[in-house]
Amino acid sequence: MGHLQKGSKKLIRAWASYDWANSVYFLVITSTIFPIYYGSLFGDNLYIDVFGQSLKNTALISYTTAAAFAVVAVLSPILSGIADYIGNKKSFMQFYTYVGALACVGLYWFNLDNIYFGLLCYFFASVGAWLSWVFYNSYLPDIAHPEQMDKASALGYSLGYVGSVLLLLVNLSMVLNPSMYGIEVSSTEASIKAMQYSFVCVGVWWILFSQIAFRFLPNDNKSNALTKNIIFNGYRELRSVWKSFSNHPILKSYIGAFFVFSMAVQTVMLIAAYFGEQEVTWGSMSEKQTGLIVSIMIIQLIAIVGAILTARFSEKFGNLPVLIALNFIWVILCLYAFFVTTPIQFYIAAGFVGLSMGGIQSLARSTYSKYMPKTDDTASFFSFYSTSQMTGIVLGMLLFGTIDQVTGSMRNSILFFLSFFLIGAFLLIRLHRKSAV
Repeated sequence: MGHLQKGSKKLIRAWASYDWANSVYFLVITSTIFPIYYGSLFGDNLYIDVFGQSLKNTALISYTTAAAFAVVAVLSPILSGIADYIGNKKSFMQFYTYVGALACVGLYWFNLDNIYFGLLCYFFASVGAWLSWVFYNSYLPDIAHPEQMDKASALGYSLGYVGSVLLLLVNLSMVLNPSMYGIEVSSTEASIKAMQYSFVCVGVWWILFSQIAFRFLPNDNKSNALTKNIIFNGYRELRSVWKSFSNHPILKSYIGAFFVFSMAVQTVMLIAAYFGEQEVTWGSMSEKQTGLIVSIMIIQLIAIVGAILTARFSEKFGNLPVLIALNFIWVILCLYAFFVTTPIQFYIAAGFVGLSMGGIQSLARSTYSKYMPKTDDTASFFSFYSTSQMTGIVLGMLLFGTIDQVTGSMRNSILFFLSFFLIGAFLLIRLHRKSAV
């Protein structure tokens, strides 16, 4: 197919539809149903013997997540370079979509008896989701003209949001009313079974809806041969961006601050549901399931409000003062989370996490693009941005998992991460003074 004109509404909609296909992974697997399922497998015993060690379950999943992000951080510059040169972006995107989606289906068999197989599926689902996302993002300049990009990007974001919430609501009703879906086993087993079906739903949904994008996205017809030179092209680009920072001290200071606070934000977001599952006292199993899903929905909904408010505030007060304020809000949030024990306290925390999460992510990205030098090579600068974000997540998850493992409590990890928001705020204050001069 792929013969739609660049900038055509149909092509932009087809591109954005991939967000609808793939966002279900991030909401159902990363944020809600999987963490609840994972916690329920362990019951009251939080430790498991794997790789010859006795590991705490939340530390184990932190390490697995870190490993997946390490692979993504290492591979994405290489693969982007190859895809740009050979012109087979779509094949790469398809390959990682199928890897990720089939791994989600594989999570159906995740249990403590075949923990290695389960962790492998979790690992590949994450790698597939993130690497297919890299290629999806890189299509934006191919399908839209510069003046259309913001709108196209927002369309993808909103489609992804609606699609993932829709599937999550179906999965939630499955978990809470298994008999309505013909799942006839004892009540506790039924909701576990429903969660396993949810993982299959994610895989099937992801494969089915991604076909729209695959049908209409353009095929590049370059017939360039692959050389050793090209393989490391992505890294050379990253290195040249790093070198160019010395001519742009403000941008260099900003990326340092961003690395620190982004590492903390992304880590806290990735472990939020595990924290609620393990550290909050819920009345019953079904109360826990509903409570956790409701709190993630609160975060999702309020994040949109957070992003809009942050944009308003930054117009009025400037980007840096608002980012500094957001870092201080996160400091208070980490402190508050340390004392959270009841569901209502957890809901309040979720509300504020949503408010500050939506804001800090969108503002961090737009601040970076404002400081970027006027160049045609924006792709390399954004590749550097996302690589530093991924590297931050690897470091964050390793640190979080290790503190959790050593001290036996996720609360201590959260408290430790408070220091990163403080450092982030301090670096931004210094940058604000510097840029004022």
